[in-house]
Amino acid sequence: MNWQGKRYWLVGASEGLGLALAQQMAAKGAQVILSARDPLRLEQAAARVPGATAVVVDVADRVSVEQAAAGLGALDGMVFLAGVYWPMPAQALDPDRLESMCDINFTGCARVLGAVLPAMIVRGTGHVVITGSLSGFRGLPGAMGYAASKAGVMALAESLYADLRGTGVRVQLANPGFIATRLTAKNDFQMPFLMQPEQAAAAMMSHMEKGGFKTSFPIVFSWLFRLSQFLPDWAYYRLFAPRP
Repeated sequence: MNWQGKRYWLVGASEGLGLALAQQMAAKGAQVILSARDPLRLEQAAARVPGATAVVVDVADRVSVEQAAAGLGALDGMVFLAGVYWPMPAQALDPDRLESMCDINFTGCARVLGAVLPAMIVRGTGHVVITGSLSGFRGLPGAMGYAASKAGVMALAESLYADLRGTGVRVQLANPGFIATRLTAKNDFQMPFLMQPEQAAAAMMSHMEKGGFKTSFPIVFSWLFRLSQFLPDWAYYRLFAPRP
């Protein structure tokens, strides 16, 4: 893939995986536009990416998304990385945080797609990359908001791919495992195969360059989640969600 001069909008790129991916894309010649909600954090991130442009956007606000997209002009690609996370078992349900995870992680992705995808389809060219999660393959204890929102994003990407494969619009899905960020720092349990943002970004770059629809990584860790889909409920919940 030739990145030189390609214009990509990275939504959710002020830190972590998004920032690391922006840096790697820019190093290969892409013109990256970074977006996030926090203006200060976004400006600091853009200063670390050569040639980057910063555009503040709140994916939970449709007007904000549409205004931002309207000012960008034609895009070669969009990568959706925005997300929020709080560990949340049903016994400690927080309605506001539950709604935020659904509204930002899933509906936020739908808002951004609604703002950029129709123009790509009309032009017959474009590249959409959506970030899912290994947690989206099947429900997990303490993850009612995050796992559900990521499962929705993954199904959304699958439907887009079914509709657009064979056209000039490429759709890709990347499902990472644990990445060391301020979000995963909220976890009080051991996180196997914990990746640094740069490692995860390199895996995404490889996927974007090689093509194909879906990748899940780290590969060995992903086998656990993919194989869990074939377990009957009685076996799955005994292994993944033992009774307290």
